[in-house]
Amino acid sequence: MPAVVVLGAQWGDEGKGKATDQLGSRVDYVVKFNGGNNAGHTVVIDGEKYALHLLPSGILSPGVTPIIGNGVVVDLEVLFAELDALEVRGVDVSRLLVSSSAHIIAPYNRTLDKVTERFLGKRRIGTTGRGIGPTYADKISRVGIRVQDLFDENILAQKVEGALDQKNHLLVKVYNRRAITVEETVEDLLAYGERLRPMVADTALVLNEALDADKIVVFEAGQATMLDVDHGTYPFVTSSSATAGGACTGSGVGPTRIDRVVGVIKAYTTRVGEGPFPTELNDDAGEWLRKTGGEYGTTTGRPRRCGWYDAVIARYSSRVNGLTDLVLTKLDVLTGLEKVPVCVAYDVNGVRHDEMPVDQTAFHHAVPIYEELDGWWEDISHVRTFEELPVNAQRYVLAVEEMSGARISSIGVGPGREATIVRHDLLG
Repeated sequence: MPAVVVLGAQWGDEGKGKATDQLGSRVDYVVKFNGGNNAGHTVVIDGEKYALHLLPSGILSPGVTPIIGNGVVVDLEVLFAELDALEVRGVDVSRLLVSSSAHIIAPYNRTLDKVTERFLGKRRIGTTGRGIGPTYADKISRVGIRVQDLFDENILAQKVEGALDQKNHLLVKVYNRRAITVEETVEDLLAYGERLRPMVADTALVLNEALDADKIVVFEAGQATMLDVDHGTYPFVTSSSATAGGACTGSGVGPTRIDRVVGVIKAYTTRVGEGPFPTELNDDAGEWLRKTGGEYGTTTGRPRRCGWYDAVIARYSSRVNGLTDLVLTKLDVLTGLEKVPVCVAYDVNGVRHDEMPVDQTAFHHAVPIYEELDGWWEDISHVRTFEELPVNAQRYVLAVEEMSGARISSIGVGPGREATIVRHDLLG
């Protein structure tokens, strides 16, 4: 049975939660394999909106086992706050499993994230200030705290002491903040240990055994391709691997076990935070997209930067992820436009680029080259088959599909889980 990766093909906020949720009733496991609570998924079920930040969206589907993989960084306070909020609304959260090797966001990581961004000033990255980057830095520097460390107080204290040895010098001498004690950090983290213990598992083993037993597993990315630490618009990226390769390293499942890679992409483009964005609209059109599409961050509430569809980005995402399918979301937002521009290439200092420029400087100076497609006026939120779409909406989808490097298998025409047109089965 299939192992399916679902990821964002732009800068995030494309509707990955909804795409994963559409598969949820037919799958057995949904795995979050990277990131932390620095990105949100909004899922609408029977008119009720659920905003998830750390939890896999599969937690909303009865019978599905949601897993937080080893590639995720976990803020324990956020984890339990989300679980409590869902339980109050009648959601069964008892199936959640958490990798024993996932790293924990310690209080000092959040502190460092916030003070570092302020210190950078105009050179800031635009992080959410939730400690994600510093926690991944600790992981790579081999001074991180893992979930399994909560169950050995001596080991936990040693690791916290080793991490704070350098960090306190930085906090006190550079940022003029008070030192953080080992004791207060250990006490804070140990408070979550007993509640967390029943959820902790060797999730890599669980997933491989599930695939051996012909179960269907969906791997859900946090963030998106253009924020990937290797393949995104560095340095304005997240600190983890949000591309298809990250699904393997972040879950402990080998690449030969992946059957499909689904990229989720909006019918236009948005971005949150700093960094280059060639099709960004700093005008009435951009404001119209923002208001019509409700483009405000699920996690931060920040207004998203908005622009037209970028086929260069789509082709790049298709290539670096090996996409088999695209899920096009928010097509309904474009309703009412006489013409719909699509970026088909870039002009960089008079040279046309049909593919992503190889270096950051060129991408920063990229000017979009647009083709205009005819718009439509009809309400499409009730449409459930491709043939029912207005002719110009069909032509838009087909044109974008041809430009983007992968077939468009599903089309979102509204926020609800039912507001979807299925052209090809994502499970193959």
